[in-house]
Amino acid sequence: MGRKPTIDRAELARLVADGLSVQELAARFGVSESGVLQAKRAAGLAKPMLDHGAALPWKLARAHTQSGPATNLRNLSAAAQGRPPAAERLNTALRWARRLVDAGLDVTYDPASGFAEIPAAPEGSHVASVLAAALEGLEQH
Repeated sequence: MGRKPTIDRAELARLVADGLSVQELAARFGVSESGVLQAKRAAGLAKPMLDHGAALPWKLARAHTQSGPATNLRNLSAAAQGRPPAAERLNTALRWARRLVDAGLDVTYDPASGFAEIPAAPEGSHVASVLAAALEGLEQH
């Protein structure tokens, strides 16, 4: 078995700056796309991962990870972190959150039954805080 191909970090940085895709880089270096992504992370060239823990503080059951509330909260979280999703996804999340906030509602989560709308607590709602963070993130970028 031969030695694994290595990726020159300086050349990788130059090609990433030139805008080559992960697929193009994989073909260029003779490695898998996963190998390119690992090399980009190791060289500090990958965008940091988004952390949606504040927007989704619950341990979601697999069946609920792609539900409307989970998706909307993730999209708002991405906007809050300066990486908003596509405009139509962002608009859907903003409309959903504004509807809840305007109606004095919040969401709760139960692993057995999923998300449910509930009256917002007097001290504020989770959805309102995620919406506020998203709007602030959008203003800054």
